[in-house]
Amino acid sequence: MTKFHHIAKAVALGAIAVLFSTWFAAAEQGGKYWTPSDPQPGLHRASHARQHMAKQTMAKQTAATQKRSAFARMDDPTATKKREHHLILQVNTNDPAAMNLALNNATNVAQYYKDVSEKVKIEVVTFGPGLNMLREDTSPVKARIEEMALSTPEVSFKACGNTQEKMQKTENKDIPIVRQAEVVKSGVVRVMELQEMGWTYVKP
Repeated sequence: MTKFHHIAKAVALGAIAVLFSTWFAAAEQGGKYWTPSDPQPGLHRASHARQHMAKQTMAKQTAATQKRSAFARMDDPTATKKREHHLILQVNTNDPAAMNLALNNATNVAQYYKDVSEKVKIEVVTFGPGLNMLREDTSPVKARIEEMALSTPEVSFKACGNTQEKMQKTENKDIPIVRQAEVVKSGVVRVMELQEMGWTYVKP
């Protein structure tokens, strides 16, 4: 009887071992190992969603900024063309040194902006005794003016018409003006109007 119990127990254990081995092999082939699941799947999904939305928002903001920059460049004339500078040089004295100083200033300014590839306009405005600078018969700098008209077209010359009329009455003769200059009604008014348009005024 005892022997029979031992045999029965051995058979039962063997059957259990066979069943366990069969189940384990089936689970291994089917990939049914137990793995720990995400303890908080909802939090991870929400985090990914927030990151995705943040990336989309940043992309939209970048695109909007680039668009505004493009429109700003279109509206800003200095973005497409270089700034133009403007200078008035006044001469109102019959002094050759002052006349040459004005011409030196004009030449230097024109050359400076030429070197930096920017545009400049310079007007030398004469009135009162300074009109002698542009008189054909009395100008001590006539040769320089003729040369500058060819080499430095950025510089122009204006002669006061009021002064010319007074000189004609005083001297009782026509007062010729060099052909490189233009006669304006009033030299002082010309200076005022240019300043009102934003020109820089310098009296050498």
